[in-house]
Amino acid sequence: MRVRGRLTWGRRAGAGAALAALLAGAGAPAIALTPAAAAGAAAAGTPVCQVRDDRLREISGMVATDDGYVMINDGADDEARRRIFFLDERCTVVRAVAFPSRPRDTEDLAIGRDGTVWVADIGDNDHSRPTIAIWRLAPGADQPVLHRMTYPDRPHDAEALLLDASDRPLIITKGGSGTVFLYAPTAALRPGATTPLASVGQVTLPTTSTSNPFSFLGRGVITGAASAPDGRRVVLRSYADAFEYDVPDGEVVRALTAGTARVTPLPDEPQGESVTYSRDGRSLLTVSESADQPAGTRPTILRYPTTDGPATAARPTGSAASVLPTLVRPIAEDTTGLSRRTWVLAAGAGTLVALLGLAGVLRWRHTARR
Repeated sequence: MRVRGRLTWGRRAGAGAALAALLAGAGAPAIALTPAAAAGAAAAGTPVCQVRDDRLREISGMVATDDGYVMINDGADDEARRRIFFLDERCTVVRAVAFPSRPRDTEDLAIGRDGTVWVADIGDNDHSRPTIAIWRLAPGADQPVLHRMTYPDRPHDAEALLLDASDRPLIITKGGSGTVFLYAPTAALRPGATTPLASVGQVTLPTTSTSNPFSFLGRGVITGAASAPDGRRVVLRSYADAFEYDVPDGEVVRALTAGTARVTPLPDEPQGESVTYSRDGRSLLTVSESADQPAGTRPTILRYPTTDGPATAARPTGSAASVLPTLVRPIAEDTTGLSRRTWVLAAGAGTLVALLGLAGVLRWRHTARR
């Protein structure tokens, strides 16, 4: 999503709520760091190529293909940018497919087993959409087909899409408190129909200290997701880090809710909302929006090495049960072993420190609905 302008009073309150959730959340889940992260290093990604087409200035989703990449913007106002863009290995646009009607807020991409491109039209900055949507572009088709979905509880802002082993879509909410929620359709998607979604789990994100333009708030949200070409790994990304999970049995929900994340820092990307695996599965590829960057800045695909080492920690990161999303966890659910009094004292001290940081964070640009 594009970020611009100053925070309004309402969004300041939202940021405060996110801060409260961060402070009130349970202890950080166990994580396994990549070698660079374990050594305390947070190396920048290696540039692959620059996107020089001016229509791609607000890239919110990317997937790698055998002959290049597919990208989307996040629902740009400019009609020429409302396309599914196909690029070659040098980041040159070779094809652009228009939507048959205007999408609301396209945020992520995935590719099915048969080569179908799935476009997640799931952004909802104001939490006001009665439905969200998936667009599916079959191989060789000249326009995507729209499929609508609805949440079982309330509207959510979401920016990440995964497909499981049967090509069932999995929507991951953006969060803000360090906990994100997973939703999946209750039936097969059909054009012209609205399919109910069901809550299928939640994930508590690992706590990191990776530098990013949005400080601690940027570490507690999910802005993209991807599956490895062999389906044995998935990755969620924030503005700061990539969280990679093994999927040995094809159960993506179980991997996310009961697995252990390996963390790859993605330091100081301008506004990182996209992630994909390279076709050989050995690298993570990312790209940032460039719309609000200095003149002449071009979106650049960056490469980060993945690790095949096994995760060594065993504590689960979430719950696979159907859950009703809540912003703040009760103290009784805290698993850190701290007593209630100790927890309150620690939270109070953390609040003082965090509020000082919040004063600076509130000066950052807010997410504006397009």
